[in-house]
Amino acid sequence: MAETAISWAPRSAWAGIAQAGSFGASGEAGVTATLLDGFGLATLIAGPHATAALSRLVEVKLGLALPRAPKIVSGATHDAIWVGPEQWLLRAASRDGFQPLLAELAPHAAVSDQSDARAALRLSGRRVRDMLAKGVMLDLHPAAFAVGDAAATIIAYIGVQLGRLPDGPDGAVFEIMLPRSMAGSFWSWFAASAAEFGCAVSVA
Repeated sequence: MAETAISWAPRSAWAGIAQAGSFGASGEAGVTATLLDGFGLATLIAGPHATAALSRLVEVKLGLALPRAPKIVSGATHDAIWVGPEQWLLRAASRDGFQPLLAELAPHAAVSDQSDARAALRLSGRRVRDMLAKGVMLDLHPAAFAVGDAAATIIAYIGVQLGRLPDGPDGAVFEIMLPRSMAGSFWSWFAASAAEFGCAVSVA
């Protein structure tokens, strides 16, 4: 019996779910969604008495200070996101060189590559808070959720990591990461919630 060759190719977490374009109310889009792809992501859990050593190494390698509270600390190419005591998400804009970096951090932390396990998108626009209010159980007023804040929360019964990035030309910018397996369910909620305000979708 002849053998069949199988070739595996990388596939975006949003493939077959979302695509560039626009939907919802006509006119100027009140919400802008940027689908993120190609990033590197890993969880870091500091080993016993290893937090200081891990923090020094991250600072030397990436110029980042690991946050000690629910915050995002961003550098030129990487972000560190606090997710719990002695626990962080480390995100890289590109996967190039990401595995060697994780190998260097491994002596000081339990390291788990999550690059293919998460879907992510960036949201902005003048009506972005109105849209998020339909599903986010947090107060996203600027006085309560400032630039650099991060939170593990629930949207439409889906556990997500939510963060606020520096404001853009059209106001507040939020970023959401969620389990890749839940991307379809999340997009169903998002599309229904954003349609009222009109939404423009792009791919980074």
